[in-house]
This record gives sequence, structure tokens and C-alpha cells, in this order.
Amino acid sequence: MKQIAALTLLTLTALLAACQPEVGSDAWCKKMADKPSGDWTANEAADYTKYCIFKASKD
Repeated sequence: MKQIAALTLLTLTALLAACQPEVGSDAWCKKMADKPSGDWTANEAADYTKYCIFKASKD
């Protein structure tokens, strides 16, 4: 029974992750820009800086 619950949870997690825009894509940058910066994780802040700010300055 525990294996079924774990498999179900893993499947749901994978499905939800598949719905998220790819990190660094224009959709992801827009999503992050709309999200309050206080709710960002450290990894999200670093990725936003790398892919959205520095990418925009190179264009």
C-alpha cells in the first residue's frame, strides 16, 4: 500500500513539473517577474539574474 501511495505521489509530482515553463525561457522570465521577489528561492533568484537580466543585456 505504501508503494502505491509513493508511486502516485511521484507521478503527480512529475506531471506538475512538466507543466512548468523551462527555466530561462521567456515564459519563465515573465512568470518570475510577476511573482513577488520575496517568494523566490535562492536558486530562482540566481537563475533569473543569469537568464533574464544578463540575457536581456546581451541582446
